[in-house]
Amino acid sequence: MKLRPHHLLCAQGYSGKGYDSDFTANMTAVTKRLREERAVTVEIVFSTDDICSKCPKMLGQNLCRDDEKVNSFDRKVRNYFGIEEKIYVYDDITREINSAMTEAMMDDICGDCAWYPVSACKKRIIGGG
Repeated sequence: MKLRPHHLLCAQGYSGKGYDSDFTANMTAVTKRLREERAVTVEIVFSTDDICSKCPKMLGQNLCRDDEKVNSFDRKVRNYFGIEEKIYVYDDITREINSAMTEAMMDDICGDCAWYPVSACKKRIIGGG
């Protein structure tokens, strides 16, 4: 499974809301696998990924209607946590991120996301909100 860096956070906070039915069905399937399969591996990519594949804002490979915004989310996750383009065990990398995450970091990374105020991100990642 391919994930862009900020989707390591989104997958944890996802609570069944989405842009449309295709996106929501895909996001539900992706998060179900990440949450239920022991030691599932993810390939971190600095471009569009398996979640993006059903997003109505995806215009093409590595091209999103909100490119500037999503690239900023990814860049901040990379910079805060040293995420590289390589394969990780999902539980291990999210555990590392969550143990280092602060409320200020989370607000900086996710503050411009439309889903942030209505998601379970903060609660599931740092226990706040």
